Amino acid sequence: MMKKNRHPKKPGKKGWFEGLNQETKQSVFAVFSFCVSFILVLSITGRAGVVGAFIERIFERSFGKMEFLIPILFFIVGFSLVLSFRPSFLLPTVIGGLLFLFSTLGAADIVFGDRVAGVAGMIVAKPLVGLFDFWASLIIVMALFVISILVVMNSSILKRKDLEEDDDGEKKLSFFGIVAGIFKRKKKNIDLAPAEIKTSEEAKEEVVIEKNKPEKIGRIEHTKEGEFLVAKNPGKERSHQGFKPIPFDLLEDDRGKPSSGDIKANANIIQRTFKNFGIDVEMAEVSVGPSVTQYTLRPAQGVKLSRITALHNDLALALAAHPIRIEAPIPGRSVVGIEIPNRVIALVGLKKLIGSDEFMHSKHALNLALGKDVSGKSVFASINKMPHLLIAGSTGSGKSVAIHAMMLSLLYRNGPGQLKFLLIDPKRVELSSYSGIPHLLAPVITDAKKAILALKWCTSEMERRYEYISAAGVRDILSYQATAQSQEHPMPYIMIVIDELADIMATYPRELEASIVRLAQMSRAVGIHLVVSTQRPSVEVITGLIKANITSRIAFQVASQVDSRTILDMAGAEKLLGNGDMLFLAGDAAKPRRIQGSFVSEKEVSKIAQYVEEAYSEYAINERESIDVSSVEEKGKSIFDDVSIQDVSEDDLYMEAENIVMEAGKASASYLQRRLRVGYARAARLLDMLEERGIVGPGEGAKAREVYGAKTFEESKKEEKETGGGEDFFKTMQS
Repeated sequence: MMKKNRHPKKPGKKGWFEGLNQETKQSVFAVFSFCVSFILVLSITGRAGVVGAFIERIFERSFGKMEFLIPILFFIVGFSLVLSFRPSFLLPTVIGGLLFLFSTLGAADIVFGDRVAGVAGMIVAKPLVGLFDFWASLIIVMALFVISILVVMNSSILKRKDLEEDDDGEKKLSFFGIVAGIFKRKKKNIDLAPAEIKTSEEAKEEVVIEKNKPEKIGRIEHTKEGEFLVAKNPGKERSHQGFKPIPFDLLEDDRGKPSSGDIKANANIIQRTFKNFGIDVEMAEVSVGPSVTQYTLRPAQGVKLSRITALHNDLALALAAHPIRIEAPIPGRSVVGIEIPNRVIALVGLKKLIGSDEFMHSKHALNLALGKDVSGKSVFASINKMPHLLIAGSTGSGKSVAIHAMMLSLLYRNGPGQLKFLLIDPKRVELSSYSGIPHLLAPVITDAKKAILALKWCTSEMERRYEYISAAGVRDILSYQATAQSQEHPMPYIMIVIDELADIMATYPRELEASIVRLAQMSRAVGIHLVVSTQRPSVEVITGLIKANITSRIAFQVASQVDSRTILDMAGAEKLLGNGDMLFLAGDAAKPRRIQGSFVSEKEVSKIAQYVEEAYSEYAINERESIDVSSVEEKGKSIFDDVSIQDVSEDDLYMEAENIVMEAGKASASYLQRRLRVGYARAARLLDMLEERGIVGPGEGAKAREVYGAKTFEESKKEEKETGGGEDFFKTMQS
């Protein structure tokens, strides 16, 4: 009878080595391989004592004069483990090493004979020569040698085309260039062991974050005048007159690597947890992103997805992870995704995103670098297609950083002649870094009243642009820019950025909503786009009209499911991690996409803003004479002169109401209600408009309001028409 084990291993307990992540295990084996390599070198040279002498005798008999291959083999194995990360590295490394050893020994014995490769070489060479003769045997062992190198290095011959290029465009054949070309990783998804989890064909793809090559868009050179010029510009790149590229060195690289823990163990826990509740699932591939790892699974036939999503808390308990998010199903695929937070989160830098070919060679000038999704793939979105964006989330979740990343993305592709910003920052601190760049239509606006007036000016500008487009016989700004009229009346894109919507909404809710809705409905064709942000995602701030007209939205971490539904019309944002973790809902998408937003520091923003200000210093001086609000207002003209708050929601009875109170010398809501035969709400609104115009004084309880001897509405309008401030400003701004 078998002896019973008194100390059985607990089912949930791991060995000390199983608790290490894959990168640590691979690093340990790399150090071990280097150590064995050096010890074997000392043994062969007789400097490793008694044990070394014993090893040397065995090697000499087994491998003959080719015994030096053994330390070389261990060194190559260690070198390959350092170069590239592989989740399942042990078995391929061992098989590749054995192929390398026996193919080399066989080739040496076939060529030189005389048992130069010892017993092992003879065992390989003798059967081959007997069956295939000399040349065929040599070809076979050489093919095995090449295969062994590819297996050990986890590489492909085809990747040699990515070798580095020198300044003249010729390929470098240096050692580091070859290593960079051959051993560049291209992992896309992480495969799980077949014995534990069955993977689909898609799971065989590997993860990789390719090193971006900014030099493909043209090498940036310094001229004697200190300007930056593009030395080589590909044909697909748009030519911007007056545009000066910003160096990528001003941005920082990605920081840290994501660590997801033991992927294999987590996959087994997920499968076992579902099985405990009577749900059979087949695990598929795993994708490691910057902040979360997505485990995909296929439920058995007949299993309702509601049963899977209902086990959200049970999975969080089994995995000891919070919060987890279940995406059932993943759009376009017949699998369910379970997203688990990484133990170590990697910061996604903006440098690699905007330096990629996909971004710099995009035909869309207003491309935004949003970040990377759960599979590590870079995500870009064009504001032309959105065409407006609503951003919401709790305090500290990453909204302002996302706005900075978007603005820097636009600055890297557009000069002040192609793009203008209108920045509204009620918090006064977030957008102040851009106060010196020449892209601004006006200094950063911090006052709520001026914000309303600026939006009204944008509405007038939108209508003016439609007149130019209609006269040119085209449909939108892209077609207009190709016409001759665009030289006489240029139309740069205008990006309106509102960093905090709630502050302005609390002061002028009706006026702000009307302006945003009108711009969102009509401004796309004329190149005016809105980016609106708020940290208070309530229905009082994000109204139904605003949501209906701004269909592209980004939700950061929020406190409750109610807030998530206010932003996205669905739950999910309450399960985000914060620090840039977002859900991006495109206007044409049914479900949001999870993205880790790109991170830019205040130091990076300041450096780029300072560089842009200095690079366009001559341009900025000329332009500031016409677009600086403070200097224009001193001359009695401003971009806000031809608009007023009341114009946002003009009432047909306003003129009549003004004449009535001026003639009567008194004003009250009930008096206007009787004289105009309107309801109390409309009469009160007319009275408020009269107060804002300075026609009547503030309310004093039950007393009638005082009527001032102000100019009539017709006189003020006539004077404004004579000054023509808005027209003059736009013309000077375009010059």
